[in-house]
Amino acid sequence: MRDPDGLIARAGVRGDPNRDQHFLVDDRVLDRLPTYLTAIDADTSHVLEIGGGTGVLTDRLLETIGADDHLTVVERDPPLAEFLQEEFSDAIDAGRLTVIEGDALEVDLPEFTSSVSNLPYGVSSEITFRLLPEQRPLVLMFQQEFAERMVAEPDTSEYGRLSVSTQHYADAELVESIPKEAFSPAPAVQSAVVRLVPREPDYDVENEAFFLRFVKALFTQRRKTIRNGIRNTAHISGLQDPDAVVDAAAEDVLQKRAGAMAPAEFAALAELASEVGEPTLESES
Repeated sequence: MRDPDGLIARAGVRGDPNRDQHFLVDDRVLDRLPTYLTAIDADTSHVLEIGGGTGVLTDRLLETIGADDHLTVVERDPPLAEFLQEEFSDAIDAGRLTVIEGDALEVDLPEFTSSVSNLPYGVSSEITFRLLPEQRPLVLMFQQEFAERMVAEPDTSEYGRLSVSTQHYADAELVESIPKEAFSPAPAVQSAVVRLVPREPDYDVENEAFFLRFVKALFTQRRKTIRNGIRNTAHISGLQDPDAVVDAAAEDVLQKRAGAMAPAEFAALAELASEVGEPTLESES
């Protein structure tokens, strides 16, 4: 397998914190990342990697997936995309690798079966919520604080909109914390790896877009009771008649705060709000 420092040297680049570029160089971490997919027998017939960088993870993934499996790498930096095409030309010629130059939020993504990615932290949330609705196993690296919020349980300080939205799509598990020293240059914060295994939620949601918007709205007022949150955030949720929702909801729910509401409770309240609150299709972003 290729040496991470050697790949960086051949690419002729240096990590740039101002551009959100921190290259993972710890061999032990790189060796472990693909195993978080194989440990759950995930389908690796077409693996997607977002943010290929200098190819350190690309190299490990090509070694891990089967000989007949395929890897697609998306890299937004043109010189790095060109480097990946040159460095891994044998894998490309063999039909095992495709390199897409472009922004992962804008390019057409292939039909992938799973993903392992060291995401650009500045857009990690946006990329994650582009991938989650695809209902594929994901192994993604984030800032530690962001990862902890993704997996948080109700009634904890980390629990919030991100927790509910993530767990709506998948079982989320923080599988490893990564020290700053594993990167070059070292970022200001520690990182963590989250494994996301898709599953259907144990509740019904008729309008997913409204449900997610409603959750967002109530967490903007997390210190308020749900009663006040519903009334104060109609400009975000899009409710035309928030008082009707308050009148119809159970008193024990209205007295809670957002941080104490499990995803299923949010879903039940969102369904009620959708029925009686006359939500509009659009709301304040």
